[in-house]
Amino acid sequence: MSTPVTTIDTRFGDSDAQPMAWSDTEHLLADAELYWLSTTGRGGGPHVTPLVGLWRDGAFWFCTGPGEQKVRNLQHETRVAVTTGANTWADGTDVVVEGNARQVTDSAQLQVIADAYLAKYGERWRFEVVDGGFGADEFTAGVFRVDPRKVLVFAKHPHGQTTHRLR
Repeated sequence: MSTPVTTIDTRFGDSDAQPMAWSDTEHLLADAELYWLSTTGRGGGPHVTPLVGLWRDGAFWFCTGPGEQKVRNLQHETRVAVTTGANTWADGTDVVVEGNARQVTDSAQLQVIADAYLAKYGERWRFEVVDGGFGADEFTAGVFRVDPRKVLVFAKHPHGQTTHRLR
């Protein structure tokens, strides 16, 4: 992954706001417990759902069952938005990752991600790598990587909007 071009949009924020460093943005993404994934349905409508996930190797990772709406949406439109942050007006920071999702099936890479889920979330999120995904019994979840094109950061004290553009 290349180093992003980082700017602050002075139209949206306090005059003393500074752009958030990319390394600080990555820490926010890595430390979050819950994320929201936005996909687009065949009819063009949005589908938004909460999920657990990982920020690792400059990308967002998530897994989902084969029959879920987000998988059906990703079959025809890979552009997504992933959001996380604090649900407050005057404190915390919100982050939006815009990019493309692609399914990952390489067993070695999947094992790295399964280990990262276990390290972050504990035993409740222990995954076994099977048949190009995470599975148990006859169920296999797909694992997806979202490579960011643009990351927006909304700081709240002081208010400021940072944009990181990648590639």
